[in-house]
Amino acid sequence: MDPIERFKEQAKKTWPSFHAMEMQTAGAAPRLVRFAGIGRGANVLDVGCGTGVVALTAARVGAEVTGVDLTPELVERAKNNAALMGFPARFVEGDVEALPFPDAAFDVVVSQFGHIFAPRPELAVKEMLRVLKPGGTIAFSSWPPELYLGRFLALTASYSPIPPPEGMSPPPLWGDPRIVRERLGSAVKDLVFDRDVLRIPILSPQHLRVFGEKNLGPLSALTAKLEEQDPAKLELLRRELEALAGLYFEDNHLRQDYLLTRARKA
Repeated sequence: MDPIERFKEQAKKTWPSFHAMEMQTAGAAPRLVRFAGIGRGANVLDVGCGTGVVALTAARVGAEVTGVDLTPELVERAKNNAALMGFPARFVEGDVEALPFPDAAFDVVVSQFGHIFAPRPELAVKEMLRVLKPGGTIAFSSWPPELYLGRFLALTASYSPIPPPEGMSPPPLWGDPRIVRERLGSAVKDLVFDRDVLRIPILSPQHLRVFGEKNLGPLSALTAKLEEQDPAKLELLRRELEALAGLYFEDNHLRQDYLLTRARKA
């Protein structure tokens, strides 16, 4: 199997437990919906939708929403959330590098920390813009490499015994405005950046580390592998994770700054 395809198949196996994070990420969703200018009647695609947090937030303001995610279990959870909330949202399994939608199908394409995990950014950008109408809005949230989640992703990657596929780009690079500008290029206009903060209630850095090991699929897989192959290295990783979280921990909250990007398709 091609290394990129193998990576995607592994991702499908590691991300199902992410549904436990929907309450934590829900706080950032209204900010992205407002930033993208989503209103009643807008036809919106949520890329890397997970359990539907952004899509259903957009549905609440009257948008017609579709969500797409690589992980079947998360798509099913999104459907259940839509039924619980009483919204006629559509959720499908699909790959951001090959979106299952026709050209120019949506008024707005958004992604909240989802598209950044696509291994090839150039394909993700091409597809997100392909399904967007001319003059439509693309907007997304991402983690800056120099702040908590960016550093967390880099740290865990450094402990992985399996190197990423050749040609794969690290997800935190989507949090660098210079790189985002290069990736979107002349295909967009009216490019705007902004910042915001997500504060997640947590009792301690130690609690956060344990929660992550149970509910963040890639971290769960990494800790299981290290526990089997190198327990001493696992303990070192745990200490580093707790120390990193401690830098952003205050008043029983973890501070997670993030970047917002918005542009219109040229």
